[in-house]
Amino acid sequence: MRRSPSHRLPTGGRIDRARPISFSFDGRRITGCAGDTLASALLANGVAVVGRSFKYHRPRGIVSAGIEEPNALLTLGEGGRREPNIPATTTELVDGIVAQTQNGWPSVRFDLQAVNSLAAPFLAAGFYYKTFMGPTRGAWMFYEPFIRRAAGLGKGTFEPDPDRYEGRHDFADVLVIGGGPAGLATAIAAGRTGARVTLVEQDALLGGSLLAEPTGGSADAWLAARVTELESLGNVRVLTRTTAAGLYDGNTVVLVERHDHRRPDPAKGEARQVAVTLRARAIVFTAGALERPLVFNNNDRPGVMLAGAVRTYLNRFAVSPGKRAIVVTNNDSAYRAGFDLARAGLAVSIADLRQDVDAGLRARATAAGIDVRMGTAVIDAAGRAGVWGAMLAAVGSDDVPALESCDVVCMSGGWSPAVHLTSHTGIKPRYDPAIAAFVPGGFATGQFGAGAVIGSFGFVEAVRGGFEAGRRAAAHTGHDTPASELPLPKLEPIGHAIEPAWQVAPPRGGKA
Repeated sequence: MRRSPSHRLPTGGRIDRARPISFSFDGRRITGCAGDTLASALLANGVAVVGRSFKYHRPRGIVSAGIEEPNALLTLGEGGRREPNIPATTTELVDGIVAQTQNGWPSVRFDLQAVNSLAAPFLAAGFYYKTFMGPTRGAWMFYEPFIRRAAGLGKGTFEPDPDRYEGRHDFADVLVIGGGPAGLATAIAAGRTGARVTLVEQDALLGGSLLAEPTGGSADAWLAARVTELESLGNVRVLTRTTAAGLYDGNTVVLVERHDHRRPDPAKGEARQVAVTLRARAIVFTAGALERPLVFNNNDRPGVMLAGAVRTYLNRFAVSPGKRAIVVTNNDSAYRAGFDLARAGLAVSIADLRQDVDAGLRARATAAGIDVRMGTAVIDAAGRAGVWGAMLAAVGSDDVPALESCDVVCMSGGWSPAVHLTSHTGIKPRYDPAIAAFVPGGFATGQFGAGAVIGSFGFVEAVRGGFEAGRRAAAHTGHDTPASELPLPKLEPIGHAIEPAWQVAPPRGGKA
C-alpha cells in the first residue's frame, strides 16, 4: 500500500494531537489522533484508494464524512469480531482497530478484476440473470460462486462473537433525535420546563454542522455554552454514539448505543452495544440533511468529494484534501468550502452552474482570491487512482472543454433532509421546489421537526425553530414553556439559493 505525504494540517481541528492512536490498515500500521474517525486518519495519511466499485472494480476513494458514505466500506476486526461493510466515516478511531479493504484482489490499489471494465458494454444491469440463469437453470449453481466473488463486498465470519450485547426499555417525556444546532436548542427549551428529555446523537460529539466550522470562533463558543447548559440540567440525558434505528407506533423508537470507545470487556459483563426500546410522549426530529453529489463523467474517482465533507475534514479533523481544489456547485452552500479551503492556503476555483449569484457572495469569493466562473460545469474528472485534473465547460455549450489541473474536486448538488425516520410510520415525504428536495409530509400527533430536516437550512432559523419545537413538545407533555430564548452567535451568513441540477452534462461514454 503506497501512501502520499501527510495531509494533516499543522494546527487546528478538534483532534487531540497529544494522543496518537495506532491502527492496522491492510496489514500496515498507521497512526491517527484521538478525535479522528477511521476515514479522517486514512486521509491524513494520504490513503486515496479505499475500495473498488461493485461490478467493474473501478478505484474508489472517500467521498463523504458521514453515514451516506458509499465507498469506504471496510471489514473491521478479526476472528469472531470480524464485521464487514462498516463505513470508515462513522468509525471512531480507537487503539487497536484492524481494518481491511474489500472487493479487490490482490489489493484495492492493484485489482486484477478491474479488467471487468473493458467488458462494460456487454455487462448491462442484470445481465448475469439473463445470461447464466436463462438457458440452463442448473448452470447457475456453478456460476454463482464466481459471480458473487467478483461482485461482492466484505465477508463475515462463522466464528462465535465473543462480545456481549444487551437490550433495555426506557422512557422520556421528550425525545430529541439529532444533536446539531436545532437539536441542542430543542433539548434546552424542553429541558428548561422540567420535562424528562433524552437527546440522541449518532456522532461522538454534539454540534452537527457546527463541527464543520473553523475552530476558535463564535460558533465554538456558542456550542460550548449550550453543551454546558445541557450538562447542568439534571432532567436532560444526552446519549452520544447512539443511532435512532426505527420509529414505530405509539412514539416508540429503537436506539442502538455503541460502546466500542470504552473497549468493553465481556468477561466483566460490559456490553459492546445496547438496543434500547424507548417510548416517548413527544418526539422532535432534528436529524439534519445530507448533501447530494452532482453527476458528471468519472465523478467516482478518488479525490472527488462532497463539498461539505471536504469542509468537515478540513475544519474538524485538520486534514487538507490537496493543494488545488475545484468546487462545482448549483447552490450557495458550497462557497463555504471554497472560503475555508482558500483560508487554508489552497488554490481554489468555483465552477457555478448558475448564471447568476448573490453579488455579495461573489465579492467575498473574489476578495478571498477565489476564481469564480458562472455558468460553468465540471463535465469530467481526469485521473484513475486519484484526480489530477478536471474538464470545465460552459453549461449547455458545445465548445471544447478546457482541462484544469487540480487534485480534489468538491461537488455540491444541494441538500436533502434526512426524512428516513419520519417516513417509518407511513407518512410520505413531499417535494419542496424551493430547496429542490423532499421534506417530511407531516407529523403524527406528538411529533415535531426543526432545522434542516424540514428544509430550514439557515443557522438562525434552525436554532429558533428548534427552540419553538422544544417548547411545543414540552407543552404537549403537560410542562410549562420556558420564558427566555437562546442567544445567537455572529456567523457570517450565506444564503441557500439553489438552481436544481441533477446531471451536469450528458455522458460522453464514461461512467457517471
